[in-house]
Amino acid sequence: MITRDMIIEDIIRTYPQTVDVFRKFGLECMHCQIASYEAIEGGAEVHHVDLDALMEELNRVIQD
Repeated sequence: MITRDMIIEDIIRTYPQTVDVFRKFGLECMHCQIASYEAIEGGAEVHHVDLDALMEELNRVIQD
C-alpha cells in the first residue's frame, strides 16, 4: 500500500506502473530531482493536486 508519507522516487522504483498515474495528475516526478527526497503529500500540495484522488489511483494501479 502506498501512503502519503512515502518518498516519490521510492514509489516509482518499487511500482513502475505508477508513472502513468503521476502523469495523469500532471506530475512528471520521474524527471524531478526533488522526487528523491519529497514525500507524495508534499509534491501533491506544491502542485495543487487532489491528494486523496491521487492516493486512490496509485493504490488501485498497484493492486491490478
